[in-house]
Amino acid sequence: MRAPLGAVLGRYPSSDGTTENDGIIRHNRKCRDVAFLVIFIAFWVAMIVNSSFGFNQGNPLRLTYGLDYKGNVCGDKHAHPGLHQLELKYWLNPDQVYQSGVKSSQFELSNARSICLLDCPTPLEDSLSWVCDYPEPEGDIHLSMDDWIDRNYDYYELLSPEMRNASLQLQGPCYPVIFPSVNVYWSCQFIARASNASLRHWKQMGGVDINEDIVIDKSIHSFIDSRSSVLKRYMADIGKAWPVLIVCGGLLPLFLSVVWLLMIRHFVVAMPWITVALFNILIITVTMFYYLKAGWIGNDAITPIIGDHDPYIHVFGRELNHLRAAAILMTFVMVLSVLTSIAIVRRILMGTSVLKVAAKVIGEVQALIIFPIIPYSILAIFYMFWISAALHLFSSGQVVQNDCNTHCCAYDLVSKKVNCDRCCGYSIRYTPHIGVAIFFHLFGCYWATKFFIACSSTVIAGSVASYYWTRGETSPEIPILPVFASMKRLVRYSLGSVALGSLIVSFVESVRFILDSFRRKLKVADTTPDSWLGKIGYHTSQGCLRCIEWTIKSVNQNAYIMIAITGKSFCRSSAIATELIMNNILRIERVNVIGDVILFLGKLFVSLSSAVLGFLVLDTHKYSSGHNKLSSPLFPVLVCWALGYVVATLFFAVVEMSIDTLILSYCQDSEEHQGTAQFAPLLLVETLDDQNDAQRLTQ
Repeated sequence: MRAPLGAVLGRYPSSDGTTENDGIIRHNRKCRDVAFLVIFIAFWVAMIVNSSFGFNQGNPLRLTYGLDYKGNVCGDKHAHPGLHQLELKYWLNPDQVYQSGVKSSQFELSNARSICLLDCPTPLEDSLSWVCDYPEPEGDIHLSMDDWIDRNYDYYELLSPEMRNASLQLQGPCYPVIFPSVNVYWSCQFIARASNASLRHWKQMGGVDINEDIVIDKSIHSFIDSRSSVLKRYMADIGKAWPVLIVCGGLLPLFLSVVWLLMIRHFVVAMPWITVALFNILIITVTMFYYLKAGWIGNDAITPIIGDHDPYIHVFGRELNHLRAAAILMTFVMVLSVLTSIAIVRRILMGTSVLKVAAKVIGEVQALIIFPIIPYSILAIFYMFWISAALHLFSSGQVVQNDCNTHCCAYDLVSKKVNCDRCCGYSIRYTPHIGVAIFFHLFGCYWATKFFIACSSTVIAGSVASYYWTRGETSPEIPILPVFASMKRLVRYSLGSVALGSLIVSFVESVRFILDSFRRKLKVADTTPDSWLGKIGYHTSQGCLRCIEWTIKSVNQNAYIMIAITGKSFCRSSAIATELIMNNILRIERVNVIGDVILFLGKLFVSLSSAVLGFLVLDTHKYSSGHNKLSSPLFPVLVCWALGYVVATLFFAVVEMSIDTLILSYCQDSEEHQGTAQFAPLLLVETLDDQNDAQRLTQ
C-alpha cells in the first residue's frame, strides 16, 4: 500500500494537534531511471554527429536548383565556371529532350546536355537565336562568363566552320532556340509549340530535323514533377520561408498564448465561450483559404510558374492537388468542430468551475505564467539548429556521373573536336544510410520535443502540488519561487524518468504511425486481403493499433504529475496515477473532459492563427514571384501550424497541468482521509464533491 502523501508533501497535523514544520515535498528523494538519462545524453551526442554529417556533405542549393552537364549546382558561385545568379537549368539539345520522352528510347533526361542560365531563352521572329555552351578560356572562344551573359549566351558568329557544322548537327557548342520555354521550378520547361520563323531559318541553314511532338514538353514536365523533386522543393520552401516561420511559428503563438493565459486568469467565466467561438470562426476561415488557393473559389489559385511566363500557358503540378486534398480534409474538420461545439455547449459551465480553480492557482503562483518562456527559448534554439541540419541532410547525397551506354556526341571546346565518350550526365545519389540518418533526425526532433514538454509539465505539476498541499497558504513554508524549486527537483532527481516517459510515448506513437500507414495501404489495395498472409497482417496491425492507443492513454502526463509529487520512477508514478484515476474515474471524467476540450480548442486556435497569418504572408508579392517564389505555401504553412501548436502546448500546460495536478492531489487527499479532502481549496471541494455535482446536474 502507498504511504500517505500528505506526510511528505506539506504541513501535516501530528498526534498532539500541532503542525510539523517538514517543508514542502522534502522527503527522501533519489535519482531515478538514471540509465535512460544516459541513453538520452548518448542520443544527443548521436544527433550532433548525425547533423555534422549533413553539414559536411549537404548543400541546400541542391533542393532548389538543378545540375548542369558538368555536375555543378546552378547558382553556385564556387562552381567551375562560377554560376553566381545563373540559377535556371536549361536543356540545350531539343532532340535529346525528345528522345528522353520516347518510351522505346533508353536515353534519360538526366544525361541530356544542360547548362545554367540567368533567364529562359525565347525564339526570335526575324532571325534564329542560339544558346551556346559555357566559354572555355583554353579554347578558341576567348570570352569571359560576363561577356557570354551580355551576349545573351550567343557566340555563334565567332565559331569556326567546323564548329558551325557541328552546331547544325545538334552537337554544339551552340544550339538553336526553336521552342519557347518558361521558368517552372527553376528549370526551363519547353512548350511544345515551335516557332515557325525560327524553324524556317534553321532549315534554311541546313540544320537536321527537329521533332515538334508534344513529347518534348511532357519529358521535362514529368522529370520536375516526380515525387523526389516535389519533396526537395517542399524542403527548399522551408529554407526560403524561414522569416515567416520565426514570426508566424514562433513569435505570434507566443503572444497569443500569453494573452490567453492572462485572460483565463482574469476572465475565466467568459474564456471557454470566447475560445469556442473564435475557434469555429478561424476553422471556417482556414477552410475558405484552402478553397481559394485550390482554385475552387475565385481566381487566386497557386501556380507553379516562378518567373515571367507565356500568358496562354498554365502549368499545374502536384502541389495544387495537395492543396485540394488539404481543402477536403479541412472541410471534414470544420464540420466536425462545429458539431462538437454544439454538443458541448451545455457542459461548458461544468468545465468553467475547474478552470476557476486553475485560475486561482495561477494568480497565487504568478511565476507559472512566465515559466514556459524558459522551455520555449530552449526549443526555439533547438528548432533553428534542427531545421538547418534537416535541410543539409536532405541535400547530402553525392553528385556522381551517371553510368550509361547511350551514344551521344557534343563538341568539346578544350579538345577542339566532337567527343562521343563523355555524354553521361550527373545526378545526386542517395545511399541507404542517408535515409536512415534522415529518419533518425526526424525521430530525434519528436523525442526532444516530447522531452522538453514533459520537463515543463513536471515543473508546473511540482509547483501546483506545493500550492495544494499547503492549503494555498502564503506561509514562509511556500518558497518565494516555487517554480524554480520544482525545476531544481526535476534537474536533480527526475530527468531520467522524464527521458524514459518521453521516449516511450515517442516510440509508441512512431510505431503507431508506421502500422497505421501499413494498414491503410492494405485497405486501399483490398478491403479484405485474399491471401492468408495479407489477412494476418491486416488484423494484426489493427490489434496492435488498439494496444498502442491504450498504452498512449495510460502513459500520459498524469505520470509526470506523480513524478513531481512523489519523486518515484516513471513506471511507479504511472502505476500510482493509473490507480488513482481508476478509483475516481467518474469524479474525474465529469469535470476534466470538458476542461481538456476547451484547452484543446485553445491550442488549435493559436496554431491555426499562426497558419492563417503564415498563409497571408506567403501570399504576398515577395513569396509569390521572383527569386523567393515558393513552389507551394502548403508545407511552410503546415510547419507554422506545428510550431504554433508546440508553443501553445507549452503555455497551455500551465492550466492543463494545474487542473490535472489539483484533481489527482484531491483524489489522493480523499483516499488518505476517508473520503474527505483536508488540503483542498474550498472552490475545488465544491467542484468535485459528488453531492454538489449531482445537484448541479439535476438543475
